[in-house]
Amino acid sequence: MPPSMTESSANKLTNGDVCHRTANGKKSSGRNGFVKNHCLFQQPQQKKYRRPSEKNNHVVHNASLYNKPFVEQFEETPLLVAVLTYVGYGILTIFGYLRDFLRNRGVEKCHVARERDEQKDFVPLYQDFENFYTRNLYMRIRDNWNRPICSVPGAKMDLVERASKDYNWTFEHTGKVVKDVINMGSYNYLGFAENTGMCADSATGSTHKYGVGVGSTRYEMGNLDIHEELEQLVARFLGVESSMAFGMGFATNSMNIPALAGKGCLILSDELNHASLVLGARLSGATIRVFKHNNMVSLEKLLRDAIVHGQPRTHRPWKKILILVEGIYSMEGSIVRLPEVIALKKHYKAYLYLDEAHSIGALGPRGGGVVDYFGLDPKDVDIMMGTFTKSFGAAGGYIGGKRELIDYLRSHSHSSIYATAMSPPVSQQIITSMKIIMGEDDTTLGAERLKQLSENTTYFRRKLREMGFIIYGNDDSPVVPMMLYMPAKIGAFGREMLKRNIGTVVVGFPATPIIESRARFCVSAAHTRDMLDTALEAISEVGDVLQLKYSRHHDFPSSLGPWSSAESLLLEPSHVKPSCHITN
Repeated sequence: MPPSMTESSANKLTNGDVCHRTANGKKSSGRNGFVKNHCLFQQPQQKKYRRPSEKNNHVVHNASLYNKPFVEQFEETPLLVAVLTYVGYGILTIFGYLRDFLRNRGVEKCHVARERDEQKDFVPLYQDFENFYTRNLYMRIRDNWNRPICSVPGAKMDLVERASKDYNWTFEHTGKVVKDVINMGSYNYLGFAENTGMCADSATGSTHKYGVGVGSTRYEMGNLDIHEELEQLVARFLGVESSMAFGMGFATNSMNIPALAGKGCLILSDELNHASLVLGARLSGATIRVFKHNNMVSLEKLLRDAIVHGQPRTHRPWKKILILVEGIYSMEGSIVRLPEVIALKKHYKAYLYLDEAHSIGALGPRGGGVVDYFGLDPKDVDIMMGTFTKSFGAAGGYIGGKRELIDYLRSHSHSSIYATAMSPPVSQQIITSMKIIMGEDDTTLGAERLKQLSENTTYFRRKLREMGFIIYGNDDSPVVPMMLYMPAKIGAFGREMLKRNIGTVVVGFPATPIIESRARFCVSAAHTRDMLDTALEAISEVGDVLQLKYSRHHDFPSSLGPWSSAESLLLEPSHVKPSCHITN
């Protein structure tokens, strides 16, 4: 077990965070300065040339750490599609500059905020170049986002119809409502986004008892008994000593990481980490180094270099090394290689911060997230973070870990000291849904929803792959990215799906690499097989219209079959580069 995240006040940093000092290059009693003369994950011999599209296809270097096969697929982008995608963005950029020229000459009306003529000599308030993408690319497909919903965003939802007369610069409501749109975009993994049932009834009762708002921080007059009940329940659910809850998931990361790391500390961050993790790392003032997504060789190299060389210029040992990873990466659908990360973390005496925003409740036989999914000990993760906005149908986030860690954060985290306490009905929603998942409601509803989510995920991914679409991510991930690539197809796909009463999320640059635009589906336990079949039929139809079936194979082995499908995985087409290992 790694040393505690906290220590005596005599050794605290001046910025208020706490850490253990290291002794790089010396024989140590378990600090992160102790370096052995071998690597956990040796770099496999490879050809000197490697196509960029294979960047995410890594080999599991220590299969003994896994208790079941770990299969992730990232089929490389077809060369012609990549070229046409770059050409498409190039054409859009050229016309964008042409339209900006016409706007500057007064030929075309400019709708964006600009300085007045008398302010031209001042420091600019608006950076034209930074807004170039918004003006000329995003506005063309802006109608695919921010659609008003006028119902519960459950398995089905109602949308307010809107129209634009000025090419998506402004919208007007038509007064019509699009009814019964199948929702394939919300993070409603276990179907708790509902206005009927036990969760809704208990939240209503909590509103009658406590009201909606607290009007104070928990340090003053906002600490309710329901908040303490929630934190005790979360700690039991995670299998840790203690936990604390926050009213906003984004702030859970961005405001707590600065309390855990500071100047003289090193943060190792996955290149695809969420913006909240990135912001928290930047606000901390710590040195940040980025490793390749889910690549243990890259992570181990950074760990070894950090311990051998220490801090820049002074070469003093790092006060703390903190690894930041996510459970499920929401744009890739991939699952963190947690057994390998923990092995590295223990080997090099670093600390591990795990963000389970998308994995908690959605993975594992008991819904305990990625730790439960791999059958690991929660004590091996120093800081367990997650949100209540996905699987629990609520809002806010949590931090779980050792009691001394939580006690430290209560007095040092800005999101704990200065933020208003969580709304009571939101707290009750979390408590009720979590008890259902844990089976403490004397029903089997939680187990049934976990099973339904797993079956829906497997079925939906298999069907899309059989249709010929390129699907990213892990076979068990309910986040299902389907590749669109070309910029013109981003907006077209979203509009065509809505015409067929299917609500989807489409994502493009800069949220993804420029040639990897995609549609992102989120599978829910609330989806019936009929709903999924209806959505799949529409996806296939739109895929034929827009020519989105890029995959060059149709019979890739899926997780529907038995786990002992080693031969079929070894015989896969050479252009498919899945990241997997097979165990007996």
